[in-house]
Amino acid sequence: MKVSGNDLFVTAMKKEGVDTIFAYPGGMVVNLLDALHDCHGIDLVLPRHEQGLIHAADGYARATGKVGVCLVTSGPGATNLVTGIATANYDSIPLVCFTGQVPEHLIGNDAFQEVDIIGVTRNIAKFVIMVRDREMLAQRIKEAFYIARSGKPGPVLVDLPTDVMAELGSTSYPTEVNIRGYKPNKGVHVGQLKKAINLLEEAKKPMFLIGGGVNLAHAQEEMTKLAEKIDAPVITTVMGRGAISTEHPLYIGNIGMHGSYAANKTADECDLMFSIGCRFNDRVTGEIKKFAPNAKIVHIDIESAAISRNVTVDIPIVADAKAAILKILEHTEPMKHEEWIAEVKGWDKEYPLHMEVEEGVNPQRIIETLNEVYADRDTVFTSDVGQHQMWASQYLKLDATHRLVQSGGLGTMGFGLPSAVGAQIGCPEKSVVSISGDGGFQMNMQELATAVCQELPLVNIVFNNNRLGMVRQMQELFFKKRYTITCLRYHKSCKGKCGTPGWVCPEYVPDFVKMAEAYGSQGYFVTSNDQLKDTILEAREYAEKNKKPVIVECMVAPDELVMPMIKGGASFEDIML
Repeated sequence: MKVSGNDLFVTAMKKEGVDTIFAYPGGMVVNLLDALHDCHGIDLVLPRHEQGLIHAADGYARATGKVGVCLVTSGPGATNLVTGIATANYDSIPLVCFTGQVPEHLIGNDAFQEVDIIGVTRNIAKFVIMVRDREMLAQRIKEAFYIARSGKPGPVLVDLPTDVMAELGSTSYPTEVNIRGYKPNKGVHVGQLKKAINLLEEAKKPMFLIGGGVNLAHAQEEMTKLAEKIDAPVITTVMGRGAISTEHPLYIGNIGMHGSYAANKTADECDLMFSIGCRFNDRVTGEIKKFAPNAKIVHIDIESAAISRNVTVDIPIVADAKAAILKILEHTEPMKHEEWIAEVKGWDKEYPLHMEVEEGVNPQRIIETLNEVYADRDTVFTSDVGQHQMWASQYLKLDATHRLVQSGGLGTMGFGLPSAVGAQIGCPEKSVVSISGDGGFQMNMQELATAVCQELPLVNIVFNNNRLGMVRQMQELFFKKRYTITCLRYHKSCKGKCGTPGWVCPEYVPDFVKMAEAYGSQGYFVTSNDQLKDTILEAREYAEKNKKPVIVECMVAPDELVMPMIKGGASFEDIML
């Protein structure tokens, strides 16, 4: 018996355990969608834009640990995935993106909606391939899922010409993968590990620097045991936050540009930096020559190319984070570093994270209210990108039942709402809260329609400071308050009049409360700290009762800054408190 490539695709999705496909129709995938029409057990989710679609698949993958699956048509359908592919690639998120393609005989002839999506995405995906042989279709799909989820996870793009998908061929689907030249490392080099353990035993001021790799490896429990056994302070990158509970006495805070004073001081003073699953990017290190000046560095990462790429390390270990941590636990004895811990705690007490706010709603209070309201809920928080993201990463309490999903490496505005849609679809039993700024929320707010149609009880917290706050902060601190196109209330008639006596700023657009109502839901408006708890509780109750997303708009003063801050390229000694 022979079946079309489209029918085999359906079989492949079932074999791979796919339960949700985020898809948008178009001419080059309509036959494939027809094959999926009567498929039971696979939900097709229709977002309102392909960028929202891939961010939703990304949020689904991060929240569930499964591979996120996308399906779009050729041309603009495929190119609209580009930002989402790069977002997933930077943060090592497993996605498989299927793109329709014009028939093979039209490729290269400027056919309608033809784009060389393989060429476009080659440098921003883990792997890309066009299937040109019907008999290789099953093998290529199997390989795509294997590559996406194995080793260092990442997005894979599979381009499907319509004539190949229409062709009849075998019904078989492989059970194993053997890709020449792709053999992800699964072990731990014990020799290197023992060298690292020797450094731990000799160190007087050791510390752990934990990146997103620990969360991706689902090694939070193991990491907590290791920190306790070594009795060493733990600091995290923004993506590593939650690797151990933020309430754990050994957890100090985030490192880097907007990290806490104590976390950055710990990195500056330690004699051993034991890093696991961290890329040492510029937001973490600042001026590399002055980063961790007194420390020997051990670096564990699943990707060999990431080790010593930015910071030269003393002991490199290529391994999965969880496997490495388990091996260290196996080969170490309990240690004590009481004086060092006390010193670190002293820095935290001297310069704690805290915001003094005279006008509007206090951003710290917003996050702390979310901590309180969702304390007893298994919750996924998603964040857009900007000041609100840094406040969330500073003040959110994260642990085994409270997770934060965000775009770290690429810093993609517009990520928050659609990733929350995907997270809620993947985790219907959990509470999901999207945290956005007024700028980022507008980039993909059409996905409110998706949330309404999918009957998702999302609570969307919008920090509205009428500004593109993070860039405005840079303009205030480093560009003599020359605020170029960062005011979201700016109208053409404002030109030359901003700040002049008697000038009244135009009304802000849009009205987020009315926007929620236009989508058939409810919006809430918060102007004072006293309103926060009752409003968020009411919004959550409405969302859950009516199975609809809600918007809670919180008015934040435009001049609020994310502090501490280290200017890009500067060092810890230049920290602004």
